[in-house]
Amino acid sequence: MADVSMCGFERRTSVPDALGVLQEHAQALGAERVPVTEAAGRVAAAALIATVDVPHFPRAMMDGYAVVAESTFGATEQAPHELVVNGEVRAGGDVRHLRVTPESVVRVTTGAEVPPGADAVLMAEDTRALAPRGGTERIAITAPVAPSKHIGQVGEDIRQGDSLIVQGRRLRPQDAGVLASAGVAQVDVVMKPRVHLLITGDELLPPGEAPRGSQIADSNSVVLRALVERDGGLIHDTQHVQDDFAATREALEASRGDVILVSGGSSVGPEDHAPRVLDAIGTVLVHGVAMRPSSPAGFGFIPTAEQKRLVFLLPGNPVSCLCAYEFFAGPVIRALGGRDWGWPHPVELMPAAAKFVSVLGRTDYTRVTVDERGATPLMTSGASILSSTTRADGFVIVPEGREGYAAGERVDVLMY
Repeated sequence: MADVSMCGFERRTSVPDALGVLQEHAQALGAERVPVTEAAGRVAAAALIATVDVPHFPRAMMDGYAVVAESTFGATEQAPHELVVNGEVRAGGDVRHLRVTPESVVRVTTGAEVPPGADAVLMAEDTRALAPRGGTERIAITAPVAPSKHIGQVGEDIRQGDSLIVQGRRLRPQDAGVLASAGVAQVDVVMKPRVHLLITGDELLPPGEAPRGSQIADSNSVVLRALVERDGGLIHDTQHVQDDFAATREALEASRGDVILVSGGSSVGPEDHAPRVLDAIGTVLVHGVAMRPSSPAGFGFIPTAEQKRLVFLLPGNPVSCLCAYEFFAGPVIRALGGRDWGWPHPVELMPAAAKFVSVLGRTDYTRVTVDERGATPLMTSGASILSSTTRADGFVIVPEGREGYAAGERVDVLMY
């Protein structure tokens, strides 16, 4: 890699070309097995087929009485049918000692197994209690019930051999619930990429500490941590590193993350050591991108015996750091964890409420506000103005082949 210290970039890689390079290094990680209670939010590493029926027994869907449906036909309030109550079963109860006949019923609660002989469940509201006769409990049936009514049939929810999930599916809470209901105790999921944050800068104070003198509070680690978690990564470590070549090298060599995010020190100044360190111990694939903000961004890898550790050089300016992460690190972290490479933001198509200005050959990440007129570029859009991203409702990407958008043109707004 040519030394660009204090002399600028001879050329910058286009965003499409940079993404093309990255996609060659973004294959999903291996699988791990987790309890079904921890499966929601993870990506299935393999398909799963049901080995049981759900439910595996006919169950009552109402509180009432298990009956032979035919014995209720013709029953009315004025001409009720009298039947004997031959026991009771509740959810989880044993029905092996019970039997329903045309002359008898069994009291059931919702979720209880339907006793042998019954083919329907009559709602409790369609009965009334009668005085016992000879010590035997009796009820009056005041309305008929159709066969199979209020009974959950075997396999009604899931049948043995059904597909439960497909490989690559990101499991929602209800997916995990279905797996649990089918007796799946553990699930093979794609491993979460471990991400190491290296925050460089002698001027930085810990997050949340009041700025003083020439020092400022670190905000990038806070933003990056949240973005990594959003994208399914696991923060392995967060480390603050001095603006020093040896310290930066030591931190990079000691990292055990699948992905290393270096915030700051990525440009061409005398204190920007990260690109030169990466070049010394690994490979710089891209350094300098034709985009605004984040033009000093870059990435590469450090070879290890097990795999390549991907390293992202993120500018220290907060908006540039956010932008470079969203364009380059975010897609890779999602892909390593088995998720979709594409943008995680909802997209809304709307008119440009004002002109968007760009230059040919450069991709612009333009923060916008949204109202009834459409999308308006923020006037304050410097790379260090992090609050501009909180005033913005989203952003518009102006591709390198355009000089912007005219007012009234339709634009895709990626919503924050």
